[in-house]
Amino acid sequence: MKTVCSLQKMRDLSREVRRSGRTLGFVPTMGALHEGHLSLVRQSVAACDFTVVSIFVNPAQFGENEDLAVYPEDLENDRQKLLSAGADILFLPAAADIYPPGFKTHVSVSGITGQLCGKSRPGFFRGVTTVVLKLFHLVEPDTAFFGEKDRQQLEVVKTLVRDLNLDVTIASGPIVREADGLAMSSRNRYLSATERASALCLSQALSAARKRVDAGEGSADNLRREMRGIIEMEKFAEVDYISVCDPRSFEELEEVGREALIALAVKIGGTRLIDNCIVGRK
Repeated sequence: MKTVCSLQKMRDLSREVRRSGRTLGFVPTMGALHEGHLSLVRQSVAACDFTVVSIFVNPAQFGENEDLAVYPEDLENDRQKLLSAGADILFLPAAADIYPPGFKTHVSVSGITGQLCGKSRPGFFRGVTTVVLKLFHLVEPDTAFFGEKDRQQLEVVKTLVRDLNLDVTIASGPIVREADGLAMSSRNRYLSATERASALCLSQALSAARKRVDAGEGSADNLRREMRGIIEMEKFAEVDYISVCDPRSFEELEEVGREALIALAVKIGGTRLIDNCIVGRK
């Protein structure tokens, strides 16, 4: 596995791969890799001839008083994990190269970024779409892989690709969970043992809502109310949002139809976690 830091070197290598007729897969990450990331890497390795994984903690998607300064880093461990997963290139661009002095250009997706995480984290999705577009231009992948835990982000990236006619296919991978149901996240490292136990309220709330829908419950308000009750039983938990919404527009629903997204953002102590699931009535 090669490590590449230069933007031009990354561009040259990706074009060399494309000229040779090989397909190129790309997994963008912010590092502190866990099994969720690695499942996407293995998906790329299985589907494509050549796999690039980037690690870049993107300052543009962090708001004031968020955790940019302390975001977890474990580069040597990440290297070993990527080597074992079969990645061909680890791309490590510097922030000063991605955002050079005088940088003035941003790209944003309207509408769907005003809901859920976009509502509680202003500017977050503009940072995501700007850096994703830059990385796509540098890596020039045939297919890029994103996780479904960040389902709103996945839909925003799909919209970016469609609206700007980008020549890349967006593939997704399912949420990977710990044995007790907690969705894997780099931010789980922040949790104390007690907070870690409290964090299970997210997956427990989703499971309860799914069971209610499977039993015939159609009222979105009833589902929100039940999930809030489960989460607020935990003293370390503070609800950011509880949503029962359309899985593409992210507009809140009154009734669950054939398909609905249930999405949660909850602070456990000082750590903001997200989780979601798709439900539907037959």
